[in-house]
Amino acid sequence: MTFENPLLFFLCSIGVFNGFIASFYFLFFSKQKRVQNLFFGLLLLLLSVRISKSVYAIFTEKNELDLLILQIGLSACFLIGISLYYYLKSSVENAKVIPKSWKIHYAILTLIILTIGIVRPYETNKALWNDYIVVYLIYTVWGIYILFSGFLLKNIFKKIFSKREKCTTSELWLVAVFIGNTLIYSAYIIGYFYLYLVGTITFSVVFYALLIFLLFKKNRESIFRDIPEKYAAKKINASEANKLSNELSSLMQTKVLFKNPDVKLKNIADELNVSKHHLSQLLNDNLGKSFAQYINELRVEEAKRLLVENNQFTLEAIGFEAGFSSNSTFYATFKKVVGQTPAEYKKQFS
Repeated sequence: MTFENPLLFFLCSIGVFNGFIASFYFLFFSKQKRVQNLFFGLLLLLLSVRISKSVYAIFTEKNELDLLILQIGLSACFLIGISLYYYLKSSVENAKVIPKSWKIHYAILTLIILTIGIVRPYETNKALWNDYIVVYLIYTVWGIYILFSGFLLKNIFKKIFSKREKCTTSELWLVAVFIGNTLIYSAYIIGYFYLYLVGTITFSVVFYALLIFLLFKKNRESIFRDIPEKYAAKKINASEANKLSNELSSLMQTKVLFKNPDVKLKNIADELNVSKHHLSQLLNDNLGKSFAQYINELRVEEAKRLLVENNQFTLEAIGFEAGFSSNSTFYATFKKVVGQTPAEYKKQFS
């Protein structure tokens, strides 16, 4: 190795060293044995392997390079994107176990890069790896998973720009990890064509930026715990809930959206000009009902009115007119809410 610029070597390698320590902690020594911690440890480990390969390549004479080390570093890069994706997905969904489909997905990508490495090793196929495998396969796959990861966080990004909802520290942490990985990916794309060591320096900067994020958050202990199942923000205050509830009732009376059997939470939220999460929070926390319960109760009330006032419709027609998608759903829901079948209810008014 050459240490002609010790300061530059220090800046490039310090993040790698600490990245390995942090990855081993989350993989083997963390007290909280969570799926999220496993994927975060894998993400850090793979990033550290990839960055250490860059440091090794930069500060080692070309005639002394061990090409197997370069191949291992590039191979690790192939799995960074999927590790980020499953870390964010397991965090957003509060996964308690790793689904079999995730394991298969991860195993397939691992098998692909191992097979390429065995059939076309870097040592005898440097041009193939540098010109095609790295650019068209490894970086492309990494980039695709970054896009998927961003899509996973779309609701958190909406909350960041929303005046109605406040993000939790856990949610902000996920965004920070995503942005950090995106910066590292971008740095490597730039470095591939211009300045190679920009990726290693970016990793160190991102690593310590995330470390500062941890140190300066009073509730940092919550970062590696589950995101609340519903909403981390407090319940909607009484005055706002009352106003929104009145607007919702008025909307249902004027546009009778519940009569559409395919109506979705988002459709009604758009009519009220609020996010679907905000509307769901109102229903669950303030009205004590799920969206399905709320809509079905409106449909039952409409069916009760038709059963009493309209003798021209059959019972089946009344169910469809009220917004139920099938007769069985109509009968089952009506009996559950009213305690009587539609026929029994109609008979008492005959």
